[in-house]
Amino acid sequence: MRKVHFGVLKIRKQVVNACIAVMLGVVAVFACVAGGSAISTSAVAGVYYHGNKENNNISLMINVYWGTEYLDSMLATLKEHDVKTTFFIGGVWAVKNEDYLIKIKNEGHEIANHGYHHKDHAKISEEENINQIKNTHTIVKKLIGLDMTLFAPPSGAYNKTTVEVATSLGYKTIMWTRDTIDWRDKDENLIYNRAIKGASGGDLILMHPTEMTAKALSRIILKLQELGFNLTTVSENIGLHKA
Repeated sequence: MRKVHFGVLKIRKQVVNACIAVMLGVVAVFACVAGGSAISTSAVAGVYYHGNKENNNISLMINVYWGTEYLDSMLATLKEHDVKTTFFIGGVWAVKNEDYLIKIKNEGHEIANHGYHHKDHAKISEEENINQIKNTHTIVKKLIGLDMTLFAPPSGAYNKTTVEVATSLGYKTIMWTRDTIDWRDKDENLIYNRAIKGASGGDLILMHPTEMTAKALSRIILKLQELGFNLTTVSENIGLHKA
């Protein structure tokens, strides 16, 4: 009886070990899929990391949450090259800079939502997600009479709740294909290279109104146009409407 008992224990141990191995394998697969990258477009419906890859549209999406020092220069460059693009506006910034908000609109650019207080939307409650998006919508509507339809989460931080809230409020959630990281790296050539290297149809290129971006902007536009790309708004790029 003792031999049979130990034999049964041995078999059970082997079964348990096999189950653990399978579970670890599954965890490893998920870790490989998730590690080192943002959530993919297939993981969360309603999130855009690029536009239609089959055409030649590219968008320079400009997130605005601080200052105005370099906006005039960037707007002048865009006007010089007859380029229309999308500015994602923070609510607090809009309250303090109504004149610039009006100027961006009057020059024919698309205006979109960048949240009110630049919070991490992946870490705030459903109610706060609603407040951040809705309050920005309300202030922009009040100041320039515009109903925005695109939302770019500050710092690219979002979760399922964020997307569900944005969708319920009539918004598409916009991420980016490539980031110039101009807020951190104050290097004109580095920003230029990040914007144009490997350019492809449907790209959404993230930038901000910084000194070095303002300096690089004309070169970026000319190079992308030389490569045959049409620089346009995010809405046109993702196929919502014509610019």
